[in-house]
Amino acid sequence: MPPTPPDDSVPQGRLDTTTLRTLGRRAATHPLVEAWSFEPDSASPRYLDLRLDANAYPVDVNAVRLEIHWFDTDDYYLHYLETRDTEYYQCRWDRHPKTDAPRSHFHPPPDAGTAVESPLGTHALEVLFTVLDWVNERVTALHEVRKG
Repeated sequence: MPPTPPDDSVPQGRLDTTTLRTLGRRAATHPLVEAWSFEPDSASPRYLDLRLDANAYPVDVNAVRLEIHWFDTDDYYLHYLETRDTEYYQCRWDRHPKTDAPRSHFHPPPDAGTAVESPLGTHALEVLFTVLDWVNERVTALHEVRKG
């Protein structure tokens, strides 16, 4: 399992389960989203887990998911993770106070490295579908590389 975000990148506030349920239901309408669930479970969720359709990816990608943490302060982080055998390709979109980065920032792939500014705002559905558009572009780019 890849590392969890460092302590200074954890948003503050209580988990917004109403927003997470809405995001799960709406995400299910996207063609790349195979299923959604709360982890560890719906009685005591820590995050929304969107399992993406690995069959849409080239065969060397074993599993893909998007982990969403949304807080009642409208802080969030969305962690995208592709798994290939023992390798990970990951990135993260965050919104929270951070001393060495803008409030809204992006930790780019392939290893969710040093934060850069992110244009994402605070509207949960807009954030979700902007990220899912990015995922769709990622899938297309992977297939184009394989054709190349």
